[in-house]
Amino acid sequence: MDLSYRCPHCESVLNRDTTIMLYGSCGGEQIMIGFHPKPGNYEVMLPPGHELEPGSVWTFSCPSCSRNLESDLSSQLCCLDLVAHNVRHRVYFSRIAGEHATFVISAEGIETHGEHADRHSLEILELV
Repeated sequence: MDLSYRCPHCESVLNRDTTIMLYGSCGGEQIMIGFHPKPGNYEVMLPPGHELEPGSVWTFSCPSCSRNLESDLSSQLCCLDLVAHNVRHRVYFSRIAGEHATFVISAEGIETHGEHADRHSLEILELV
């Protein structure tokens, strides 16, 4: 898979192998969370003994620069940069555990993924 996810602040590569690695915090707990790199695949890798309680709101940050990845677009979405086949895209994804909503924005338009994407469609449409 030729996908390179990067921090929008420091440009660090977040998927040195194939898993996107981010710090996640919720309710005073901070853990490293792994995400599948294919947009629309909502598999997560968690440390043993940890769960993402459905509906909980997580703060995600870059493991290199520690900056918050919450988007300016909506407080319920985070963003990353994605470089695929030497073309840069912006990816927005939900911060809410169990909510499947991902948007890949490029010059060609918007790719929408997940059964809950319609919950954020107004914010995303403002980009067009």
